[in-house]
Amino acid sequence: MFHVPSTAYKEKMKEISVLSFICSCLYPETHKNIMGHFEDMDIKPINKRASGQAFEVILKPTSPVSDAAHCVTTPPKRDVSLEDIQKKLEAAEDRRRSQEAQVLRALAEKRDHERDVLLKAMEENSNFSRMAEEKLQVKMEQNEENRQAYLSAMMERLQEREKHAQEVRRNKELREEVTA
Repeated sequence: MFHVPSTAYKEKMKEISVLSFICSCLYPETHKNIMGHFEDMDIKPINKRASGQAFEVILKPTSPVSDAAHCVTTPPKRDVSLEDIQKKLEAAEDRRRSQEAQVLRALAEKRDHERDVLLKAMEENSNFSRMAEEKLQVKMEQNEENRQAYLSAMMERLQEREKHAQEVRRNKELREEVTA
């Protein structure tokens, strides 16, 4: 047995009648005469396994007769004119320009998108800063109002104590005058 590239194997497999190959795989006992009777290859069953039947495919070396049958003649080269070459060059240049323009458009779109994202981020940052400043201002005003209310309440209590103290002093003086 010799090693054959996979492309040759694929070509040979295409030549085999699919139906006969399947039949030989499914019923190897009844169709033993089919096995091993192909023109360019030998197929031998190796052994039966629980998962199915195993085969060894041996490709025969190509003969000089078969090479001639598979040889495809190439069409004669036609003369290429200067105009044809010029047209091809112009078409290639147009394709290149088109591709360049497409790349530039994509870059411009990407730049625009980046600029939009940056502007949106700056706007959101500005809004956040403004809202934080407003909240802080409101909180500071509330603290100042609370402080003023606390101080007012303290002053009021002090004034009430002072009044009470004056009343107690006056009552004490009156009692002293009455008892004296």
